Parts: sequence; C-alpha cells; structure tokens
Amino acid sequence: MSAHAVRPRDRAVPAARTLPPVRFRDLLAAEWIKMRSLRSTFWSFAFVTLFVIGSAALAAIGDYRNFPHYSAQMQREHGFALSDAFPSAGYLGLMLFAASMGAIVIVSEYGSGLIRTTTAAVPARGSVVLAKAVVVAAVWTVVGAALAAGAFVVSQAILDGRHAGVPITHPGALRGLVACTLLGPVCALIGLGLGVLIRHSATTIVTGAFTILMLPTFFSQGRRWSADVNHLMVYPAWWRLTIVLGPVAPGDFQFASVAESWIVYAAWPAVAIVVAVLAVRRRDV
Repeated sequence: MSAHAVRPRDRAVPAARTLPPVRFRDLLAAEWIKMRSLRSTFWSFAFVTLFVIGSAALAAIGDYRNFPHYSAQMQREHGFALSDAFPSAGYLGLMLFAASMGAIVIVSEYGSGLIRTTTAAVPARGSVVLAKAVVVAAVWTVVGAALAAGAFVVSQAILDGRHAGVPITHPGALRGLVACTLLGPVCALIGLGLGVLIRHSATTIVTGAFTILMLPTFFSQGRRWSADVNHLMVYPAWWRLTIVLGPVAPGDFQFASVAESWIVYAAWPAVAIVVAVLAVRRRDV
C-alpha cells in the first residue's frame, strides 16, 4: 500500500483588521477630554472670571463714589463707564492666564510623556496641533464671552445708581465687548504656539508673559517707527478697540486704526499656530 501525500485544503487567510482612520472630530473629542481632565482647568477659569468681573466692579465702585466730584461734562458724557466695563488691570491678568493655560495644554503632554502616546496613535502631528488649537479657541471664546458680559453688566449696574451707566448700544460698547471676548482665545493660541516651540512649562510661561505684556512697553508712541511697532502688539490692539476715539487723522501715528487693530488680533494667533504646525512636523517628539 503506497502512501500518498495529502495536500492540506487551501484555506483563505483572513485579511488583517485595519483600524479606521482617525477623524478630525475624534481628535477634537480627545483634546476636549484632555483639557477637561486637568484639575486646574475649572478653577483657573473660575478664578480668571472672578478676577476680571471683580476688577470691573471695583473700578465702577470707585467712580460711583467719586461721581459727585467730577466735572459737569464728565457727569454728562459718562466717559468712564466703558473704562470700568473693560478694566485694564483685569484684562492684563486675563492675558497672562490665557497664555499660560494655552501653553499648559501642550507642554503638560511633553512633560508627562503623553505626547509619545498621542503621536503613536495619530502620526499626523499637525492635525493634533490644529485640534488642540480649535478646542482651546472654542473654550476660551465661551469663557471670554461670559466674563466680558459679566464685567459689563456688573459695572453698569453699579453706575446706574448714579444714572451714569451706558447701554450696549452706546458707541464703542459692542466693539469693546467683542474685543474682550476674543482676547482670551488670541492669547491662549499664542501660548499654545510658544508651548509647541519651547516645550518647557516655566520657560514658555515666562516667554509668553514677556511677549504679550512687557514687549509693548519697549516701544513708545513718541516716534513713528516705535509707534508702528507698538501697534503690532496684542495689548495695544485691545486697548485701541476698547476705547472710544473719533476718526484717526491721516498722519497721526500715535493711534492705530480700528481695522489695523482687528488685523493684529487675527495675525498673532494665526502665525503662532502655523509656525507650531510646521515645527511639529519637522521635529522629533
């Protein structure tokens, strides 16, 4: 009896399972979970909101008490009402908080090593940075709107006791509210961009504070070239958008135009994120 080789029946080899590609909305959801899971997020937002609204309330209380001593023209024009609604001290603090928290979104991952897991799951590093930018901008826009509206309502309610409050339809009020609302996301995106480039918490926060708060003080408005550089900074742009001025005369270099200030608002975060995306694509984790 001869042995016959038996060929095993050919079997179809199942194709390896491939995971579906990561969608951008999945990245948005993941980044939102990361931001929400940070214990400092809620308390930081609560603190900065109370800080800005409290600054507006204190400014309004001061004008409420001093109102009888103001000139008849000041009492009639209520020029201080919008200054109280958009207090410089409060929004300087907001700029620092926003830039720092925007940086923490990315530098916390570099510090903990979580960025390696993120890039292993999503090799498209530029998409990760863009997702972070979208979430940061959306969250800070909501927070900015809440604190800007709160500061305006509280300050004007206090001044109404002297019949010195102004409505939202007052010239410059709505523009100032929008500028205050967008100041948070502008500074947070700048902080995020710096965080991608620097990758170190303390250094990024110090650099952000210097860039946003201190750098404008190096350029006065006494000379044209210096004033032009000053007008390119975020804080001077915010200041211009929240004050009420008449039309800027041609050749007057001491004040930027409203349109130029809005361009500065848009240019800083756009450049920061574009540079961050380009850098993260060319550097190792």
